[in-house]
Amino acid sequence: MVLFLAKRTVGLLATLLAVSIVVFLVMNVLPGDPVLVILGIDSTPDAQAALREQLGLNAPLLERYVSWIAGVLRGDFGTSHSFGVPVAGLIAERLPLTLSLALSATLLTVVLALALGVFAASNHRKAGDWGVMTLSQLGIAVPAFWLSMLLVLLFAVRLRWLPPGGFPGWSDPAAALRALVLPTVALALVQAAVLARVTRSSMLEVLRLDFTRTALATGLSRGRVLWRHVLPNALVPVVTIVGMQFANVVTGTIVIENVFYLPGLGRLIFQAISNRDLMTVQALVLLFAAIVVTANFVVDILYVLIDPRLRGRLA
Repeated sequence: MVLFLAKRTVGLLATLLAVSIVVFLVMNVLPGDPVLVILGIDSTPDAQAALREQLGLNAPLLERYVSWIAGVLRGDFGTSHSFGVPVAGLIAERLPLTLSLALSATLLTVVLALALGVFAASNHRKAGDWGVMTLSQLGIAVPAFWLSMLLVLLFAVRLRWLPPGGFPGWSDPAAALRALVLPTVALALVQAAVLARVTRSSMLEVLRLDFTRTALATGLSRGRVLWRHVLPNALVPVVTIVGMQFANVVTGTIVIENVFYLPGLGRLIFQAISNRDLMTVQALVLLFAAIVVTANFVVDILYVLIDPRLRGRLA
């Protein structure tokens, strides 16, 4: 187990290093000059040269990368060109909202998907099974941003139950939670549709195994067998999809936060891209990539915790 963790940790660090190099190179070869974005096209060459020197854009590419990654390791992501404040401060200010949205959407996804998947598997080839499969197919086909607009039109505009967008801050927890309901549902429904189908398929495979028939033959209730024996043995593919979906949910907040006008990291990266704010974009892309890679790392760890037989294969 120690060797397995060591290998996965080294792989995680190597992947993050490779991602940082790719992010830095891509951000520095994209068209557009941040100096012109800040000063405007009518600025003088002297002013442009002075600002370029101040921002360190005149240094060689390798020197700029080493300086940037050294700062990242210290928690210093540089200074935002468009906001004029440290990028680390912007991230710290907006990260709680994005994480709250991503975690709540993932939790709702898992609850809905497990319930629907178990229900569909227990009613295989019956009306309940076909109903769940039809709903999940619709959920897969609907884009999250379009579903967001439908939810706003129904629950905010027509019924007036929930706010259409914006975020009042955490000083009023009740208002903050109400503001996150529609974004959470919009993110979760699409992901739950996929996970419900995976849960159903995995459950059906385990239901065909001998130990399941034996458990049913001993007189245990079907519900007890499904939740206590079948579901735990069907979790490996489910955990895989949950890990991938958490990464999708985190990156999906970029769209959802802009639809609902939420001041999280998703809206921040959109503003930074619009302003050609290299430092902020680099830091946020690296952060999102780190979340995705870390989610996959956690999934690998959960594999061996759920099924210890996998340790030899994954080591």
